[in-house]
Amino acid sequence: MIAILGAGESGVGAALLAKAKGLSVFVSDMGTIKPAYKEQLQKENIPFEEGTHTFEQILTADEIIKSPGIPDKAEIIKQAKAKNIPVISEIEFGARYSKAKFICITGTNGKTTTTLLTYHLLKTAGFNVELAGNIGESLAEKVIEDTAEYYIVELSSFQLDTMFGFKAHIAMLLNITPDHLDRYDYNIGNYAQSKLRITQNMAPTDFFIYNQEDALIREHLAKVNTQATLVPFALQPSGEVKATYTNSNIVTEVTGKPESIDVSASPLIGKHNQYNTLAAVTAALLAGAEAFRIEEGLATFKNAEHRLQPVGEANGVTFINDSKATNVEAVWYALEGIKQPIIWIAGGTDKGNDYEPLKPLAKEKVKALLCLGKDNTKLLREFEGVVPVIQETQSVDEVVEQAKALAQPGDVVLLSPACASFDLFQNYEHRGRSFAEAVQKWALNQNTMQ
Repeated sequence: MIAILGAGESGVGAALLAKAKGLSVFVSDMGTIKPAYKEQLQKENIPFEEGTHTFEQILTADEIIKSPGIPDKAEIIKQAKAKNIPVISEIEFGARYSKAKFICITGTNGKTTTTLLTYHLLKTAGFNVELAGNIGESLAEKVIEDTAEYYIVELSSFQLDTMFGFKAHIAMLLNITPDHLDRYDYNIGNYAQSKLRITQNMAPTDFFIYNQEDALIREHLAKVNTQATLVPFALQPSGEVKATYTNSNIVTEVTGKPESIDVSASPLIGKHNQYNTLAAVTAALLAGAEAFRIEEGLATFKNAEHRLQPVGEANGVTFINDSKATNVEAVWYALEGIKQPIIWIAGGTDKGNDYEPLKPLAKEKVKALLCLGKDNTKLLREFEGVVPVIQETQSVDEVVEQAKALAQPGDVVLLSPACASFDLFQNYEHRGRSFAEAVQKWALNQNTMQ
């Protein structure tokens, strides 16, 4: 019997695959199962429970598939391991039933953008590809039919921790910075080793693409015995690097011959997106995409919502929704990447932020800081004397009106909050949508900037 802990996208996908393969399956969720997922389970007559874990039943399983959000310190997981019941991820389970090749992306930041870009480049080049993993789509459910040639899979460290037999054909590690350290005994080395699990089981015919300029990757990769062919990338050329930038071109030798990819038509901005683009382009070349097809794909790519997403332009003023930027590092990338003068909208639930890294960029580029939050005390204190104009509000409509009044042609109005959204909004998506709607209402539908 297969026991599945968590009835979200990955758990229900695993349950559907288990049922399709004739396995006995039981689904258990400590919370409330969303109606759409409950309907899927009921339709397939898959037994489930919600609001509890029945230990007696779960601990009779031959194998447990757990949601990435359930930590190893959870009592049900500790008891399962004490009974030597294997605990795996939905990705590990789904891959057993697939004949496809896997292109996998991990890293602390940039995973989703790089996953979507890799998918887009291969899709527009004519490859039979599908998305899966941490991006919000169940690999297990997709392999019931298993029609793809490649699955492009975004992987979190939590997923990698419960993957053992899985093998990527092309793996990417974008960066390692401190995150989720409460799950890793507050040890960055443990977290780094978790990320590097993406290289496990790889053969010399597989490729590991990684950021050569990331010191933590270099340090911990040296401790990993991987058989994969190493493909380091960097913004600055060096003897080891296989893919780098020369002006607006990516220059590589990854296919055994020198190639140059013109990336000038890409809509992605900022240094961090140069790294993301390097990784995605390198993967596309290794998968067999032609250079001119990659250039065409770069020109037509649209990133996920709420990540440096343009939401309108009026009279030379561009409005950008970067609501996903809920920490200082993400905002630094946004401020660094935008070359025009900025009206910066920030604020929300502060997570103990240290704003010092943002002050040089803010002093150089930010004309005005508009604080959107219930308590803006810290932002007001930190940026007084750094930014010439600081205003505050608790209304997204009002903040857009403030921005409109301050902006001049050539400026960018940037929502990049550096904070969580829960003081005024349900989540960062709600914040981003509200901002886009306010831009439409108060800026784009009016003919002149005041």
